[in-house]
Amino acid sequence: MEKATATSTSCPSTPRWNIDRPFLTGRFHQETKGTSRLADTKGFSMGLSSHGVDRPIGYYNAAVQELIVIDDLLSAMVGIEGRYISIRRIRGKEDHISFQVDASMDLAIQELAKRMFPLCESYLMIDQFVESRSQFKNGLVNHAFAAALKALLLDYQAMVAQLEHQFRLGRLSIQGLWFYCQPMMGSMQALSIVTQKASANNFTGSSVLNLLQSQAKAMAGDNAVRSLLEKMTQCASNAYLSILERWVYEGVIDDPYGEFFIAENKSLQKESLTQDYDAKYWRQRYSLKEGIPSFLANIAGTILTTGKYLNVMRECGHNVQVPASENYKLTIFGSNHHYLECIKAAYDFASGELLNLIKEKYDLMGKLRSIKHYLLLDQGDFLVHFMDIARDELTKKFDEISVEKLQSLLDLALRTTAAAVDPCHEDLTCCVERSSLLKRLSTLKDLEVRTVSDGNDLAEPLNITGLETFSLSYKVEWPLSIVISRKALAKYQLIFRFLFRCKHVDRQLCGAWQVHQGVRALNMRGTAISRSSLICRSMLKFINSLLHYLTFEVLEPNWHVMHNRLQTAKSIDEVIQYHDLFLDKCLRECLLLLPELLKKVERLQSLCLQYAAATQWLISSSIGIPKLEEHSKSSRPSRMLTMTTEKASVTDSILKFEREFNAELQSLGPILSNSSQAEPYLTHLAQWILGVGHDQ
Repeated sequence: MEKATATSTSCPSTPRWNIDRPFLTGRFHQETKGTSRLADTKGFSMGLSSHGVDRPIGYYNAAVQELIVIDDLLSAMVGIEGRYISIRRIRGKEDHISFQVDASMDLAIQELAKRMFPLCESYLMIDQFVESRSQFKNGLVNHAFAAALKALLLDYQAMVAQLEHQFRLGRLSIQGLWFYCQPMMGSMQALSIVTQKASANNFTGSSVLNLLQSQAKAMAGDNAVRSLLEKMTQCASNAYLSILERWVYEGVIDDPYGEFFIAENKSLQKESLTQDYDAKYWRQRYSLKEGIPSFLANIAGTILTTGKYLNVMRECGHNVQVPASENYKLTIFGSNHHYLECIKAAYDFASGELLNLIKEKYDLMGKLRSIKHYLLLDQGDFLVHFMDIARDELTKKFDEISVEKLQSLLDLALRTTAAAVDPCHEDLTCCVERSSLLKRLSTLKDLEVRTVSDGNDLAEPLNITGLETFSLSYKVEWPLSIVISRKALAKYQLIFRFLFRCKHVDRQLCGAWQVHQGVRALNMRGTAISRSSLICRSMLKFINSLLHYLTFEVLEPNWHVMHNRLQTAKSIDEVIQYHDLFLDKCLRECLLLLPELLKKVERLQSLCLQYAAATQWLISSSIGIPKLEEHSKSSRPSRMLTMTTEKASVTDSILKFEREFNAELQSLGPILSNSSQAEPYLTHLAQWILGVGHDQ
């Protein structure tokens, strides 16, 4: 889960008069009355404003004291100071409230009155929370929680009014008042604890819901209090679940106060998928924030994914029609976990719809097959034609090549071969990289490329041509760019460049072999040409073995595995996972993540190309040299010396190619054998390569 910084949300400000005019709030009684009260030196005295006489309550007998205290307690229960019961606040600590009584009060009545004070204090704390948390800035969850508390306080005030009515009728004693108030003491105290914690920590959104839930679990032994807290949780969560409902049913974040646990990074655009190798759109456009409600913690990932899928469909202009049934409304939650079923149903719908959209309407498999034809050389007839007509351009230095000319030649090759029937062939483009394959691999930090002991092995070769830097690219549009992203295409291009190099070496060696076949009729057995023919055959077997391994041992089997997995994929994330797994496995098994082996293979390929380029000279120079056994029959020693001199340079060149090729090949064998222990897939390649060496 990624940490996301909540963006500041603009909300209406609370009117100033709501603070400046206390008579519009619930605290005006105590504030106005408290300013006119004076404590005497004896401890406590009060002015009776109705009579203009200051008398302590102890002046009256017990029966009158009881009536006065009941009247004061009924006022204190709704946050209003009485004549002999006052409210004490500590300056700077608004959440610390206590009630005090006149010290001269009868001790028995005083004790009964003090039992009621926790209820009075709880009411004041809850009322203060309702008033402060109803402001806009506190968010929808606090608004909903405050509204539920306000409704509860209305019932509480109605009960106080009924008790006052009984008191006016002379039917209420202080013991009776205590009896009627006892049942609600626990509930009010539990709610005041919640409001105190929420205020002290300035909780909003999911933090309030988590606090309510934890408090409800803590009160599991008191069924009435637990039920009340669960009801408060339900009321407070309705606003949150409304945000959640829009997300999982429409893919829209309607979160004006930044309370939702999913953050949207609008700076990440879908176009980056086709332009940026390290594009973070799919992973970070929508991400999880801290503060997930505990009842959604286990399915937060599913919720995030559901909305992401719906967003993709909306971006495609696809009409998202989530089943609109009352059974799918996320307005309540409880022990039956109905909301989990709703979210799971929404996920199944969104996942199935998006997968069907990408597979059917946008033909994902068709695009992947087309990429396989061109970038993995599954159907290489167009490439043969292209290499023929673009030979002159590709042999230039990479900075002298005209990409526009290469593109026109590529289009010509596509139109004049079997690729013309492919409706996707117009999406194929060509490009020329600025570095060699090894250098390019070293710059991709996310690939698990093994480090080499000698950094000079990866040094850029001098005068690299288009044959080393040419590559193909493919135009991919949204939403297929989610699967075939710029990073995925870069991996395809790495494989293509390696295959293209192998194909080029194979073509050059085939040309050399044809030259050898052209002089077979001259019966050159025993000459340098016969030795050269053996070297050419060994080189051809090496490059053909390598191509066979890459094509039939790596690409084709892995492609079929991926194809079968994609047919059974249940979501687009599974499709991305299987596709990325295919590419990573192909890169690894094609030796592209093993620079030591790749360097050896490139050295062998370079030797093959040097030999193929020298073949014409070797053959033409060897035509005039007689067979080796004829030297001994020559009657003129001077003639033998001349033939030996002419033969020397040709024979030395052939032997040099043979020595270097065999040395590189033999050094490759142990590396493959050792690496195959850690990388079992190299066993087949080792068998082929070592077989070439044994055939010498």
